[in-house]
Amino acid sequence: MSKLKFLLNYAKYRFNSDNEHGIHSPFIFDLYNDVICDENPFYVYEDIESIRAKLLLTELEITIEDHGAGSKVNKSNTRKLKDITKNTVKAPKYGQLLFRLINRLKPTTILELGTSLGISTLYLAAPSKKIKVITVEGCPNTAKVAQINFDKIGFDNIELVNDTFDHFLPSYLAKVASLDLVFFDGNHQKDATINYFNLCVEKIHNDTVFIFDDIHWSEGMTEAWEVIKKHPKVSSTIDLYFMGIVFFNPDLSKEDFVLKF
Repeated sequence: MSKLKFLLNYAKYRFNSDNEHGIHSPFIFDLYNDVICDENPFYVYEDIESIRAKLLLTELEITIEDHGAGSKVNKSNTRKLKDITKNTVKAPKYGQLLFRLINRLKPTTILELGTSLGISTLYLAAPSKKIKVITVEGCPNTAKVAQINFDKIGFDNIELVNDTFDHFLPSYLAKVASLDLVFFDGNHQKDATINYFNLCVEKIHNDTVFIFDDIHWSEGMTEAWEVIKKHPKVSSTIDLYFMGIVFFNPDLSKEDFVLKF
């Protein structure tokens, strides 16, 4: 997808998306007003953003092993940490949204597919030390930097696994009874995204939530999002353009919301 088309699609999203007045589901209405649109700062935001600030000043170069769609900005396998942070790490707005969602939904365990430098992981783990976060990163050098960041901030409820998703997921899913929350944040390709969804959807319960990053990053990701929305086990979905949220609770009506964020 060209940059121009991406921007045009985003402009279309901004024009067509709803706010709270277009939401008829009480659950989604409360989630949107109390969580998604909440701008109150939490003390932990500053701690995590201090890690980002240091990364943005870091000239150190690492060699990337890319197992997904790759970067749209830098095609070289050797990249500076400051450039990775600037171009691929989720913006504070979305990291803080993850924190608020976890704070509200209170999952016991979280699976993150795609650690990168660990900023999103820190936001997932921050709401409670009782939450167990398993995060998977395919690139060993990126994983090393992420682990340093976890150690710096002192979170001990994160388990970092250096492995490919294709190798890790089948064995992990065979060992767990169910999934509480999964954040899909790696290998932004249509077929891979649908495959990981199909594997994980076999382990859902009524309160399971899936969060997908960059659902409109490419035409393929938009197509994958459409496939996911139509899955018979999916009840409601929320499209925030850069992020999609999927619910499976059968008590929710079958609706797909496109909401301003």
